[in-house]
Amino acid sequence: MRIPHPIPYQGSKRQLAPAILNFLPTDTVRLIEPFAGSAALSLAAAQHGKAKQFVLNDLNTPLIRLWDAIIHRPNWIAELYDQLWRMQIGRERRFYDLVRTRFNRTHQPYYLLYLLARCVKAAVRYNHQGEFNQSPDNRRRGKQPHAMRIEIEGASALLRDRTQVFMYDYKRILAMAGETDVVYLDPPYQGVCAQRDSRYIKPIVFDELVGELQCLNERGISFILSYDGATGAKKFGRDLPVSLRLQQLCLNAGRSTQSTLLGRSEITVESIYLSLALRDRLERNEPVKSSMQLALF
Repeated sequence: MRIPHPIPYQGSKRQLAPAILNFLPTDTVRLIEPFAGSAALSLAAAQHGKAKQFVLNDLNTPLIRLWDAIIHRPNWIAELYDQLWRMQIGRERRFYDLVRTRFNRTHQPYYLLYLLARCVKAAVRYNHQGEFNQSPDNRRRGKQPHAMRIEIEGASALLRDRTQVFMYDYKRILAMAGETDVVYLDPPYQGVCAQRDSRYIKPIVFDELVGELQCLNERGISFILSYDGATGAKKFGRDLPVSLRLQQLCLNAGRSTQSTLLGRSEITVESIYLSLALRDRLERNEPVKSSMQLALF
C-alpha cells in the first residue's frame, strides 16, 4: 500500500526509507527519530509493521506542532489547509506572502503546512532571525485539499495512539532510548553550505554528535545514522571517527536536482551508518541475506 506523506520536505528520506527499513530488527519495539523532519522512516515503518511505537522529535517547534495536529486532530488541520488553499485563488503570490508574514508572527502549524505545500521545491529556508523566508513556486498552488486530506488522515491512522511527539534538544531524546529501541538519526549534514545553513533552526556541532554516538555505543543502543554523502566528485561531511565502529553503506539517491539545474548529470549518494549494537541484533535475530544487501559504492 502507498505510504502517506502529508508534509512535503526537501531532504526527506521518503525514497530511501524502504532500503533503510531492511536494517530494522524484527524485535524493534520503538523507533525514535530525534531529527524527525517529514518522519518518512516512521511512516514507512508503521506501514510495514516494523515497529510498535514511535517517537518524533524536532527543534523546529511549528513542525512538531504540525505533526501533533496531523496525528491527533487530522480533521482540524485538513479543514484549515482547505480554507487557506481556497482563499489563495486569484491572488496566489500576495496570499502566500501574507501567510508567510502571519506564520512568522504566530508560528501556527496550519500556516506552515500551506507554506510547505507552496514553497519552491518544498525547501524550508530561515533567515538569521529564524523567520521562514522561502519564496513560493508560482507555477503551482500546492496539493489540492482533497489530496492533502487523504495524506493527513492516512498518516494519522498509522501513528495515532502509539506516537509521542517532542520538541527537545536531540541529546535529551537519545537519553530516552532503550535496548529494544532503534534510533534513526538524520541530523543536518556537515559541509553542505560554506556559510550558515539556512535550512535548519540550529546547527549540529560535530564533536558533540560524535560524543553522543559514543555514549549510545557504551549503552548498547541500536542506531542508524544518515550523515553524509556525495554528488559527483563532491563529498559532504567530515569523516566519522573509526573508534565509533560504524558500518557504512552508500545508497544511490538518484540524480541530483541541483546538478540537473546547472546542466550536469550527477548521481547523489547518501551514506547510512549502522551501530555495532544494531549489527549484533540483526545477526542474532535474522542475518541479513545477500539479496537484501545494499550496493556499496
